[in-house]
Amino acid sequence: MYAIGGSSVTVAFPVLTRDFDTSLVVAGWVLNSYQLVATIMAPLAGKISDVVGRKPAFMVYTILFTAGSMASALAPNIYLLIGFRVLQGIGGGGFMPCAAGVVSEEFPEARQRYIGLFSSIFPIGMMIGPNLGGWMVDSFGWRSIFWLNVPIGIVILALSQWLLSTGKREQTGSSIDFTGAALLFGSLLTLMLGLTQIGNSSSDIPWLLVGGLTAAGIGTMVAFVWQEQRAREPIVDLELLKSRPFLAANIYNIIYGLTTLGTSSLLPLYAVSIYKMTIFESGVILTPRAVGTIVASVITSISIMNWGYRRPILIGTLIAAFSLFLLSLQIQGVEVVGFHIGATPLLLIILGLIGIGHGICTPASNNACIELMPEKVATITGLRGMFRQLGVVVSVAIGTVLLHNIGDVRRAFFIVLFGSALILLISIPLIFIMPRSPNIRPPGLTSPGVSS
Repeated sequence: MYAIGGSSVTVAFPVLTRDFDTSLVVAGWVLNSYQLVATIMAPLAGKISDVVGRKPAFMVYTILFTAGSMASALAPNIYLLIGFRVLQGIGGGGFMPCAAGVVSEEFPEARQRYIGLFSSIFPIGMMIGPNLGGWMVDSFGWRSIFWLNVPIGIVILALSQWLLSTGKREQTGSSIDFTGAALLFGSLLTLMLGLTQIGNSSSDIPWLLVGGLTAAGIGTMVAFVWQEQRAREPIVDLELLKSRPFLAANIYNIIYGLTTLGTSSLLPLYAVSIYKMTIFESGVILTPRAVGTIVASVITSISIMNWGYRRPILIGTLIAAFSLFLLSLQIQGVEVVGFHIGATPLLLIILGLIGIGHGICTPASNNACIELMPEKVATITGLRGMFRQLGVVVSVAIGTVLLHNIGDVRRAFFIVLFGSALILLISIPLIFIMPRSPNIRPPGLTSPGVSS
């Protein structure tokens, strides 16, 4: 439900812009409001599920996601749609950390393998979502993709009641840092609103307003850091960030979200704008990406104990960067050994390649973070998700501003995609600071319960 819901909304993005007669920057908030709230919820959700138990937490997240979907389907204007996506994001941001905790508790002896296989489920939804979403948007309108989540959510609630155990709980003395979460949300929101003002100004940019929002965002971030230093159980443990492997892994997560994952949200718009595809076709062309991810992630998950972490992350990063570079060229066809490959088959090949890179990289990068503190799987997964989603939020915000402000859409997409490939390559040194394998941990781990 999470993957289908997310990928189908990206397909509807061009239609939302037209139906609500709004700019790309405002329509981008339909994607970004969800991603922003999911970003903040990720570390909170892991902690909440640790405290109250996996089952009740997972069921509440499912109810919120389903209710947000229903409200989004009924939204009469773009602003209420953005607001209802916030509700959906609260639920969506809770799924991954909570579910990862369930998997880890059920399979403690083979955690690395099953966390990797668990990650390979998402591309199935990523394959169904764009195809089904593209067809539904073309046939029934964009509201249908939100209605789709309602019966799925009801089924998931029934299965959760039947199949999930409550799971382990922490002692009742545990606390949840809601103040820190609010400050982090406020900081990111004001900074992004400032960016939105730059992109959404048709003539003169209101620099005074932009400067005020930016100053407020920076000030709130300073307050967030102060809060995390004094909180009993902060959502971002600053002491943990002093560990070079953990810091490197999460800087990499931000960059990976900024480049590979963030640009993926704009691919349907890329297909419609550059290759003149229909909404349905823009969904279908994402299928090779999902298939490549599924196959590669299953193989990597099975082999991760032998391969270790660094090698698949490095290979996947190089493949993803090369694919983004090819996309930036917007090639309309090539001749290979006397055979002509047209624009559409070539685009399918490139997207399949980026899916393979993603599938090789993701199981290893997921486990590399968890390996740093395996007794806190849900919390670590939440932090990893927060940093990765933070990259996605920034990517969509910057991408929509560039597409709106640069008159030439081809030039804008070249800047977005080529820049993403370059930034991803710059992140490669971080890989060599992460844990090498499940049995070899790099020096610098000072967190309690984690041996050097």
